[in-house]
Amino acid sequence: TTVFGVPGCRVMRCGYTGEDGVEISVPAGRAVELAERLLGVPEVWPAGLAARDSLRLEAGLCLYGNDIDETTTPAEAGLLWTLGKRRRAAMDFTGAAVIMAQVKEKPKRRRVGLTSVGPPIRPHTAILSPEGTSVGTVTSGCPSPSLGKNIAMGYVEAAHSRAGTALTVEVRKKQHPAVITKMPFVPTQYYMAK
Repeated sequence: TTVFGVPGCRVMRCGYTGEDGVEISVPAGRAVELAERLLGVPEVWPAGLAARDSLRLEAGLCLYGNDIDETTTPAEAGLLWTLGKRRRAAMDFTGAAVIMAQVKEKPKRRRVGLTSVGPPIRPHTAILSPEGTSVGTVTSGCPSPSLGKNIAMGYVEAAHSRAGTALTVEVRKKQHPAVITKMPFVPTQYYMAK
């Protein structure tokens, strides 16, 4: 569509921040022009990559390459809602046999949310049981501006995935308490047409 006189734009209301907003893809040669026009509108607020990352993490949204990749299944990542009933019944998608077996038998690992105090939890941080054995790894983490504490996502062995489970994370060779926490960390308030 055309946005503020700039043709060839794609406007998506998928706003990858957990906020009620849009993302606009624009021809590269007209990006500065469109940005300047949008910033002239008082109701428009831009969000940079750092804000986008903390907001998407607060909303419990996965980032490809961090939280999901070609080694992750929708069952492990808590994304089975992406597979409709017809597709599940027909099993006509890549990896159907493995994914549907995990639906029946439950996956061995699960994507979880974590909250902690102390230093921020960063990707590749080890998640440990109370006894100190490795039970998983952090995939994304940062301080939450909205909650005033550290949040993270990662994968843990299914036995340790229940909300409220006390674990530890190893940051800079020191162990810090962490708790499995339901996601989204901050509830979304998307506009829904009636």
